[in-house]
Amino acid sequence: MLRFRIVGFLALLLLSPAISCAELKLPAMFSDSMVLQRDQPIKIWGWATSGSYVSVSLGDQNKTAKADEGGRWELMLDALSAGGPHQLMIEGDGEKFVAKDVLVGEVWLCSGQSNMAMTVSRSKNAAKEEAAAKYPQIRMFKVDSGHSLEPQQTCTGKWTVCSPETVGGFTATGYFFGRRLHQELNVPIGLINSSVGGTSVESWTSMPAQTAVASIKPRLEAWQSEDAAFDEAKASAAYEKSLAAWKVKAAAAKADGKPVPRKPTVPARPRNDRNYPANLFNGKINPLIGYTIKGAIWYQGENSSGRGFSHLYGDQLTTLIKDWRDRWGQGNFPFGWVQLPNFRAAQTQPSQTDGWVLVQEGMLKTLKVPHTGMAVTIDVGEEKDIHPKDKQTVGHRMAQWALADVYKKDVIAMGPVYRGSTIRGNEVTIEFDFADGLKSRGDTVAGFAIAGEDKRFVAAKARIDGNKVIVSSDKISNPASVRYAWAANPVISLYNSADIPASPFRTDTWEERGR
Repeated sequence: MLRFRIVGFLALLLLSPAISCAELKLPAMFSDSMVLQRDQPIKIWGWATSGSYVSVSLGDQNKTAKADEGGRWELMLDALSAGGPHQLMIEGDGEKFVAKDVLVGEVWLCSGQSNMAMTVSRSKNAAKEEAAAKYPQIRMFKVDSGHSLEPQQTCTGKWTVCSPETVGGFTATGYFFGRRLHQELNVPIGLINSSVGGTSVESWTSMPAQTAVASIKPRLEAWQSEDAAFDEAKASAAYEKSLAAWKVKAAAAKADGKPVPRKPTVPARPRNDRNYPANLFNGKINPLIGYTIKGAIWYQGENSSGRGFSHLYGDQLTTLIKDWRDRWGQGNFPFGWVQLPNFRAAQTQPSQTDGWVLVQEGMLKTLKVPHTGMAVTIDVGEEKDIHPKDKQTVGHRMAQWALADVYKKDVIAMGPVYRGSTIRGNEVTIEFDFADGLKSRGDTVAGFAIAGEDKRFVAAKARIDGNKVIVSSDKISNPASVRYAWAANPVISLYNSADIPASPFRTDTWEERGR
């Protein structure tokens, strides 16, 4: 049993970002059943009495570090091949800590909002998936700590070994992603799950990184204005009024045998909210920085689609990626994300711009960032449920990108992605990347719209020519734009030979704002 006296220590740490030590302390991630990243130097750190020496042993390695004036120490272990189990032994200040059942494999950070937090127990065919989850070399560390107004040095959480009894609590997207990697690579997989439902992209990015980007300044200013306008007395009075009304409705619902409506939440000053810029970064990402990882996967955007700033999402996601990479100091580590799936009522017009679509577009544009990838999921959402249950397909496609781009397997990384277009007469030729075996799932190539300079879109005719699509309409003699799957729940048809759908896209750069 690992003798980390960490719970009380972490409770104290969460009150302050500073570390004050008189004995050996370690981050929660360094514990029984942990997974360390293979084939890369492994960073180990902690806190001890200032000036004291700490010894770290793993396998046949033994290295020593000296705690600085603040009590922090760190060292790098040499890279190890996949395998285990090992013991990680750390000695200092007259104490010895031993982490048992340590594996070496591939470690991925899984972050985002509710669709990343959504568990296997809530996914499609949950009982069947749980019964089959006999993968003891897949482990998950779940960050249990909440948001914070200041960057924290540590967090609470523990590693859980995958089994039929435990997998129900795993992140479903992360588990199905990790399971495929485990099956294809035959190495241990570590998943670090730091995700919270109903959260914004700006809450997961550090404040210094965001204030340095001019284009996302309006999003930060909106938060600051909201905080400045907050009136605690008025908010409390409004809450009490809502609570009284809720009690009446709840009593009536119970009497009629109907579901009780959601109880009003206690009002909080915006800067104290988990969604306020950097607050989730401070509490749930900053403590992880330094733990050697292979890369990160991200599933977020729903919360950012309806706040009036969806057109900024590409810049916000790009900022988050750069911020995390800079802080980890592991170069451009791989970063993949799940593009928002289809949701809400089915498309009724040739082009329907809203915040959902603009977040999807922001994700598409972020592919310009090196060593990134995207799982297109425009065909596995649900019209009336923002939490679609088919996380198997989501995880499979996220792993498809990783296997292709990160692990250099001979598979197609993602769905067809718009590369460029050429106008000749009344026809527009669209070119794609990842378009091997381009095909339509239906009798026609549906989902395209076309417009002239008047920006009035009509449904278009389209035909596949190799890895290109040629689009036209008898109603448009001088086309200026083509859009495909341009709606929250669009008509789609295009797939490649890997049976992954094409991402929604547009050829124009007309200014669009979400509703």
